[in-house]
Amino acid sequence: MQSLGHLLLDLLALLCWHARWLLQANMLAAGLAASNLVLYAFVYTPLKQVHPVNTWVGAVVGAIPPLLGWAAASGQISLNGLILPAALYFWQIPHFMALAYLCRDDYAAGGYRMFSLADASGRRTAAVAFRNCLYLIPLGFIAYDWGVASGWFCVESSVITLAISAAAFSFYRDRTTQKARRMFHASLLYLPVFMSGLLFHRLSDNPQCLAENPNRIIELPSFPEAVTESEEDDQKKKVRYVTAVPQRRAPVAYASIAPFPFLPVPSYVDQ
Repeated sequence: MQSLGHLLLDLLALLCWHARWLLQANMLAAGLAASNLVLYAFVYTPLKQVHPVNTWVGAVVGAIPPLLGWAAASGQISLNGLILPAALYFWQIPHFMALAYLCRDDYAAGGYRMFSLADASGRRTAAVAFRNCLYLIPLGFIAYDWGVASGWFCVESSVITLAISAAAFSFYRDRTTQKARRMFHASLLYLPVFMSGLLFHRLSDNPQCLAENPNRIIELPSFPEAVTESEEDDQKKKVRYVTAVPQRRAPVAYASIAPFPFLPVPSYVDQ
């Protein structure tokens, strides 16, 4: 009966969470929120006691929230919106591999099937952690190349990623508790520095226009198109003015002027 009660509570939370995102954001954000709750409660949690792949499923669960915020702000999923989720996904692997190595006795006692339990030497655990650290290296350049952040973020991201990669490589060469703890501490430092850098160095599509007209869509100025119309006396002429079709900002612009680049767009911005 207790398990049935927990299941009903989970379903109720799922409905309430889905309704909230549906009312306050859009269908895409609501769908991501609901799917992430299902993935966490009904896939990731049971997998902890079934298969070591739970770590990778948990990384997906942890990567969806910033994607959800992007979808709520822009109404769609774009390549720019995948940068922070990718960082969260790849970061979670070395973070939890270090934790699984340090606490493997506790995990074994609790009946959890972690990757480190089948790796007595720790070599494969350290290799997986180091490999995923390397996957983080190009994210700073991608954010700069795609116009999401400035060049300073590219530099800062490269420095902190090389730092956590060095800690992971040190753990790979010397698989001791001390080196695993150092990699774990490096992972704790990496994420807030990466996210703060992305916040402070983010770029908007048109900073000047956004500052002058924060609640208006961007419009091109009207220009005269001289069109002469012949009339019966051939003396009257009229000049027609053609106004350019208003162009709305791309979704990334809405996300860029939010209080945080991946939070829902403020109320003062035209939808």
